[in-house]
Amino acid sequence: MLRADLLSLFQYASEADLESRIDKLLSAVLDDEPISAPLPNIPDDHSEDGRIVITGMGVVSPFGVGIEPFWDGLMAGRSAIGRISHFDPSGFPCQIAGQVPAFIPQEFMEAKEARRMSRSSQFAVAAARMAVEEAGLRIDAGNRDEIGTLIACGTISMPDVEQAVITMVQRGPMKISPFFIPAAVPNMPSSQVAIQLGLHGHISAISTACAASSQAIGEAAEIIRRGDAEIMVAGGAEAPITALSLGAFCVLRALSTQSNDDPTRASRPFDGLRDGFVSAEGAGVFVLERLSSARRRGAPILAELVGYGASADAYHVTSPDPDGYGATRAMRRALYRARIDPQQVDYINAHATSTPAGDVAETRAIKHVFGEYAHSVPVSSIKSMIGHLTGAAGAVEAAATVLAMQRGVIPPTINQEEPDPECDLDYVPNVARPANLRVAISNSFGFGGVNSVLAFRKI
Repeated sequence: MLRADLLSLFQYASEADLESRIDKLLSAVLDDEPISAPLPNIPDDHSEDGRIVITGMGVVSPFGVGIEPFWDGLMAGRSAIGRISHFDPSGFPCQIAGQVPAFIPQEFMEAKEARRMSRSSQFAVAAARMAVEEAGLRIDAGNRDEIGTLIACGTISMPDVEQAVITMVQRGPMKISPFFIPAAVPNMPSSQVAIQLGLHGHISAISTACAASSQAIGEAAEIIRRGDAEIMVAGGAEAPITALSLGAFCVLRALSTQSNDDPTRASRPFDGLRDGFVSAEGAGVFVLERLSSARRRGAPILAELVGYGASADAYHVTSPDPDGYGATRAMRRALYRARIDPQQVDYINAHATSTPAGDVAETRAIKHVFGEYAHSVPVSSIKSMIGHLTGAAGAVEAAATVLAMQRGVIPPTINQEEPDPECDLDYVPNVARPANLRVAISNSFGFGGVNSVLAFRKI
């Protein structure tokens, strides 16, 4: 099985040199040493027509609506976690979350349309409009057929499911809203973005738990490369803060329960006192297009998406592979695709949810990929400030990664108070750090053992 797994690492390599590479890699893995190997032969997607860039971003987060509130909160090292107000959380072991404040759907869509949408779709439409505006993308009859949509979510719309069940129990099945199914299905954030923006191109949706929106961005780039779209509006949205969702995660013992009286200290990735993640809501959406297209339009180029890697742990439905080998493969694939050596990476935006097992597994994976350099590259988790946006987490964290490269500052990992001997890297503790970032990666890992990694380069 290990030989087959290693073969998959070199899907683009010629047959002639596979055996020698595999023998070398098998020896390194069995000795638990960092693996180094020549980059495989990969398709030539590094011409100007093959290079994919980001020209717009939109974020809805627990810090508020828009890029600037999001960035200001990260730079301040401020926690956006508080007591849940969407419903009464009394009686739940966890009573806190990262909620989007002062979100007014009517600022981004008609009130009638908003009433028929799930909250996650509302977030998606808002973030998409902001991204399109920043990209200077004018959508009209001349280009709408070539602009695609790929908005991910981790689950179906939990608020709509919960309300439908309550209505059925209290009033009977025929009182369920006729808009329940059109609001709740996983593809609806993508469909609503297409409907509201008038995008007639390729459309799809991804639902791979907490890796979903990272995969959406990576797959959107592949859709452009293969010629199925000229421009993609891609990312993720999630609105999981309901009694049903909270209760379900509580019985899984996945959530933090020790800081209900001090919510700002609850999310503490890599810290020795971490006891679980904090649920959060929001959306992140990117505009992706070819470098040649962006230059032709005179669009702002925020960063280049140079690599994307995905893999499966095939280990457990909720727990990560404790040695981090699934995450290791995804990081390596992203770097190989980007033609980037690990020592060229200036920053890692970690998935790091603040769970005891997950943070250790990611730390081990980083060490597998980067070797001794793992102790030199800065690693941080913005989940320490905004919580875990599940299906939207990857896109929002990718936005933070791009902003860090643009603005030359690394967001901190707050609540670093108690060292964990198994988490011993540079996690940029508590205070944002100025840095010249040329290359960065963003990690996302989801239930079911889904791993997704995006690699970015500053242009």
